[in-house]
Amino acid sequence: MANFIAVDLGATSGRVAIGRVTSEKIELEIVHRFSHEIFEDSSGSILWDWKLITSQVLIGIKKCLAEGAPISLAIDSWAVDYGFLDTDNKLISKVHSYRDPRTFPVFEELVAKLGQERIYRDTGIQFLNFNTLYQLVSAAGDESYKLASKFLLIPDLLNAELTGTISTEVTNASTTQLLDVKTRDWDFPLIELAGLRKDIFTKLHEPGAQIGVIKGFGELDGVKVVATASHDTASAVAGIPFGDRNSEAYISSGTWSLVGIESEVPVTTKAALEANLTNELGAANTVRILKNVTGMWLLEECRRTWRDAGEQWTIPQLVDEASRNLNFDSLIDPNDPRFRAPGEMPERIDAYCIEKGITPPRTKGEFTICILRSLAAAYKKTIIEIEQVTNKKISTIHILGGGSQISLLNQLTADACGVKVKTGSVESTLFGNIAVQALSAGIVPSLQAARTLIANSFSSEEFMPN
Repeated sequence: MANFIAVDLGATSGRVAIGRVTSEKIELEIVHRFSHEIFEDSSGSILWDWKLITSQVLIGIKKCLAEGAPISLAIDSWAVDYGFLDTDNKLISKVHSYRDPRTFPVFEELVAKLGQERIYRDTGIQFLNFNTLYQLVSAAGDESYKLASKFLLIPDLLNAELTGTISTEVTNASTTQLLDVKTRDWDFPLIELAGLRKDIFTKLHEPGAQIGVIKGFGELDGVKVVATASHDTASAVAGIPFGDRNSEAYISSGTWSLVGIESEVPVTTKAALEANLTNELGAANTVRILKNVTGMWLLEECRRTWRDAGEQWTIPQLVDEASRNLNFDSLIDPNDPRFRAPGEMPERIDAYCIEKGITPPRTKGEFTICILRSLAAAYKKTIIEIEQVTNKKISTIHILGGGSQISLLNQLTADACGVKVKTGSVESTLFGNIAVQALSAGIVPSLQAARTLIANSFSSEEFMPN
């Protein structure tokens, strides 16, 4: 049995887990969980509580070590966000959240200046106003940007804190809209056109690369740190036990819903640009052709608003209410920009419906079924776009992550898309993180072999379209 530590940082919570790889399966034990939230500081910036996140990760690693020494440790997280380091490799900036509205004016100005075709030609990345490209341009006047020696994305920022190694992993780098998806290297001509400093970009490494060992943390020192596919969706996709990749798609369902396929090559055609599909890099030299759809963020923000008003609702309770309101059929566009900012989500949904001339939801059940059915409709639209752009016909959709536990959403997705839906593991990201480490250590010979072990490690449920 080979033991590995996986650190998985999501946009609202984090987990530190032990993965025990045997000849038959991968056994997961989540040793530490913690919650974290974005917050607004006195200047109006929306930030991550970086001290809380790092302190909780260290607690989790310590708990794992109490159960035995691992072969290695690897970190994955959400994409696009970063921190600036000084010449002593110390963090000198706030760690902004992608939900900070500072990028809104920059996004439109830069895209108009450079042109969508030029940006998409090499990067192949979906146009989202919070991509790192627009975050860095919006930060160009900040003192921390001027003083920065390097910038690092979230997983590598934590790697640097633990090991002192300064390097950027490619699956996360590909989300920045600053990397050439064909060469798997920084797009320095685009970086120069955007007016950004070329010297703050670090060397790149692939999933499975050796990062270093933890040092300066007492009893944690000496633990080997390697790179997994450090974008959490890249790890999640690595954890999918595909049968036939040519006819199977996936939905990584959480705060965001990532809808896509795994491919050997990127697709950056005019049709792909018009569909606003993204080409993000994956483990084992793969490409994830996908689209970001706003996911359970909508329902979580509704819950937060109701909680602030003194009403406590769990997701299962809301899904039960939704199942009693199946006749309510108003739909919203989950990707409408008005839904990206935090706060007052029920009011935003209400305003959207009134503006579009459709019946707004009134009860908790109506809000929930509206959101779930709207997500299923958005999934259908995206699957059709991917089929048209890639000339593939999808027959099965794997749903993984927290959203895979919502049977009503799974059935609505099967009904809307007209294909079989299979649930992946709710811990697909952890499985993928461990799989890449096992591959790096030579414990498994290939990603497909690791996926076979993953298939043996959880139970899947199927939903057929009605």
